[in-house]
Amino acid sequence: MNIKKRNGHAVDFNVEKIHKIINWAIEGIQEVSMSDIEMNTRLNIYEGMSTKEIHNIIIDATSNLITAETPNYQFVAGRLLNYQLRKDVWGGKNPPKFYDFIKHNVCKTKIYDENALEFYSKEEIDKLDEAIDHDRDFIFSYAGIKQLCDKYLIQNRETGQIFETPQFAYMLIAMFGFAAYPKSTRLSYVKRAYNYFSKHKINLPTPIMAGVRSNLKSFASCCLIDVDDTMDSIFASVAAAGKATSKRYGIGLNIGRIRGINTPIRGGEVIHTGVIPFLKVFESTVKSCHQNSIRGGGATVNIPIWHYEIEDVLVLKNNAGTEDNRVKRLDYCIGLSKLFYNRLQRNENITLFSTHEVRDLYDAFGHPEFDDLYVKYEKSEAIKYKKVVAAKTLFSSLVKERIETGRIYIMNVDHANEHGAWLDDVKMSNLCLEVHHPLTPLKSFEDKDAQIGVCILSAINLLEINSDAEFEKVCDVTIRFLDEIIDYQIYFNQAAENFAKKRRSLGVGVTNVAAVLAKNNLKYDDKDTPNFIDEHAEKLQYYLLKSSCNLAKEKGKCEMYDRTKYSKGILPIDTYKKTLDKIVTRKMTCDWDSLRKDINQYGLRHSTVTALMPVESSSVIQSSTNGIDPVRSIVTYKKSKTGTLPVIVPNPHLKNRYTIAFDMQDNIGYLNVVAAFQKYIDMSISANTFYNYNHYEGKLIPDMVVLKEILYAYSLGVKNLYYCYSEDDDKDLTNTSAPKADAAADDSCSGGACKL
Repeated sequence: MNIKKRNGHAVDFNVEKIHKIINWAIEGIQEVSMSDIEMNTRLNIYEGMSTKEIHNIIIDATSNLITAETPNYQFVAGRLLNYQLRKDVWGGKNPPKFYDFIKHNVCKTKIYDENALEFYSKEEIDKLDEAIDHDRDFIFSYAGIKQLCDKYLIQNRETGQIFETPQFAYMLIAMFGFAAYPKSTRLSYVKRAYNYFSKHKINLPTPIMAGVRSNLKSFASCCLIDVDDTMDSIFASVAAAGKATSKRYGIGLNIGRIRGINTPIRGGEVIHTGVIPFLKVFESTVKSCHQNSIRGGGATVNIPIWHYEIEDVLVLKNNAGTEDNRVKRLDYCIGLSKLFYNRLQRNENITLFSTHEVRDLYDAFGHPEFDDLYVKYEKSEAIKYKKVVAAKTLFSSLVKERIETGRIYIMNVDHANEHGAWLDDVKMSNLCLEVHHPLTPLKSFEDKDAQIGVCILSAINLLEINSDAEFEKVCDVTIRFLDEIIDYQIYFNQAAENFAKKRRSLGVGVTNVAAVLAKNNLKYDDKDTPNFIDEHAEKLQYYLLKSSCNLAKEKGKCEMYDRTKYSKGILPIDTYKKTLDKIVTRKMTCDWDSLRKDINQYGLRHSTVTALMPVESSSVIQSSTNGIDPVRSIVTYKKSKTGTLPVIVPNPHLKNRYTIAFDMQDNIGYLNVVAAFQKYIDMSISANTFYNYNHYEGKLIPDMVVLKEILYAYSLGVKNLYYCYSEDDDKDLTNTSAPKADAAADDSCSGGACKL
C-alpha cells in the first residue's frame, strides 16, 4: 500500500513509523499508554493516503482520550500537533535560522512588518535566535497549541497555511514591542519579555498575540464611544464603530445622551424616533465586520436606568416581540447609583427623563450633586417628558432579563467616579465591563477634539509567578511593553489617538485565580480567601504603579496626567468602600508612603494601570482558568474555529480543591473576592454571577436572591457586574462557555477582545 509524503513522493506504508512517532510523543509523560492511543486510532489506510492525514487521525485519537481522569493525554496530543506544525512550517524537525525565517516572511510571503529587518541588525537577530527555546512549544497542552494554530499564529485564512511556530511568534512580538528602546538595553528587554511570554507568565490579548509583527498595526482590545444627541454625532459614531470593529476592537457605546422617543426636534418640526432604530444601525455595523477571521464584532450599549426609554431597552434581547422592537445582537449595561437602590429598598418610584430636557442632570449622574438635582426635576412642572415607574417593577425587569439572557449588565456609576483614577466624568464601560474612560463625543468622524477610549490590555498569570521579586519584574515588563504598543500602533481616527496618546490608559489584569486558590487549598467562600486575594491585588497595583512612575522619570508623565486623581495625591487605597474592611482584615504591606512621594514628585506615565478582564479566549493558550472566576468544570469544552477543545484546569490532581461555579450556593464568596481586588484596581472588573436552577424550589431563581446579591456587591464597592451565568442538571455543565443568550453565535468578547 502506497502513501504520499509531504513532498509528494509515494512510499510503502510502514506501521513502525506510527509506533515510533507515538513512542516519541509519550516519552517522559506519566499515566498515558501507547496501546490505548493505537487502539483508539483505528486507521483505515487507502492507496495514496497522505502522511499528514494519518498524523491528523493519530492526533484526533489522542485528543479523544483527554479526560479529567487521564489529563496527560493533552500533552501527548500537544506534542503530536507541534510535530505536525513544525513539519508544515519548517519543512522538517529543525528550525531555520531566525534571520532567514524573518527575511523569508518579510520579503517573500510578506506576512511580517518589513520594519523587522530595519529595526534590528542581522547580528542582533542572531543573538536573539540564541535565546529562543523551541522546547517551550511542549509546554502547551493540546488545547493551547490548537488555539494558537486556529486563531493566533499568522496564516493564510483562505488556504489555512500557517507561517510560523510559537517561539518565533513570541520572540517577534517582544522584538516589535521594544524596537524603539535604546540599543544598549533593548535586547535585554526583548529577551525578558520573550521569556515571560513563552513561559506563560504574561497573558497577551488577542489583538496583540495575533497582530504584533503583522502588517496590521492595530493592537487595542476595545474602544469606548460616547454618542451625543445629534445626527452628526450619531452617524460619526456609527462610522467609528464600524472602522474600529474592522481593526479588531470590541465596542462600548454610550447612548445615554440621546433623547427619548416622541420628543421634539427643532421645536417640534420633527418627532424623535427613539434609540431603537439607531441601535439597529449600530448592531448591523458591528456585526457586518469579521475581525480578520479571528473573531466577530460585538458591542455593549450603556444607558442610565432613568433614561426615558429604559423599559424598552431592558427587553431588547429577549425573544418576545418582533424584529422591529428587538435588538438582540447587542448587549446592554444599565447605569445605576445609590439613589435608585434606595428607591428599590423603600418600595418607591423611579422617574424616567429624556436627557435633552435635563442636560445638567445627566452631567451630574454618578456624582454627589445628582440626588438633589434628580428630586428637583421630579418635582418640576416645567419638565414635559418624564414617566414614573415603580422601582420594584423596573428592577424586576432588569433581573428577569439578566437571568434569562445572561447579558444585561450593571455599572454602578457613582462607584466608578468615586473610586477610580479619573478626575473627569465617567459614564460608561467597555464591551466586557472592565474599563472606565472619560470621553468627549464625536461631532464628526474627523473631529480632532473628541476622545474615543482605547483599551490597551494584558494580564499576569498568577499561577506562574514564583516570588515577589519575579512578580515585580513581570509587572515592569508588562507596563513597558504596553507603553510601547500605545505609540507603535496606528489608530482608526484622531479621537482614538487623542485618548490613547494623551491619557495613556493601560489595563493590566490577572488570570488563573481559581487555580491559585486551589493550589493554596482555598475555596471562594472561605473566610481567609479575601485576605489572600487582597495580598495579591495589593502587590499587583503597587508594582504596576511603581513601574509607571519609573517610566515617568525616564520619559515623562502622560500629557493629561493632571486630569487624574493620582495628580492630586489620591490613590485607589484612599477611596475604596470601607465596608470592605469587615471582610478584608489584613494590613497592607507594600511601601505605599514612599511610592506616594515618588508619584507626587514624578507623576505617572499612565492615567490608569489596572482592569481585570475575562481572559476567556487567550486563557486556552495557557490552559489557565479564566481571569478571576471559579471554574465551571474540571474539563471545559471550548469552541475553537475548527471544533471543540477539551481544556483541563491546571493541576487536575487538585480537582477536589477547586470551587465549581455552579456548585456554589450563592455568589457572596465570589463577590468578596471581586471586592478585595476592586479595592486596588483603578478601573474595573469583569465580575460575573453564577446561578444553578437546581438550588431553588421549582427550579426558579427568585428575583430577590439576585437583587440581594446585586445590592451586596454595591455595598462592597463593586463597580460592574458582567455576565449572569445560569445552569441546571439537564445540560452538560462541562460544555458551558457563555450565557444562554447567543451562546453559540457570539465570540466577540473576550476573549476575543477584552477577553484577551
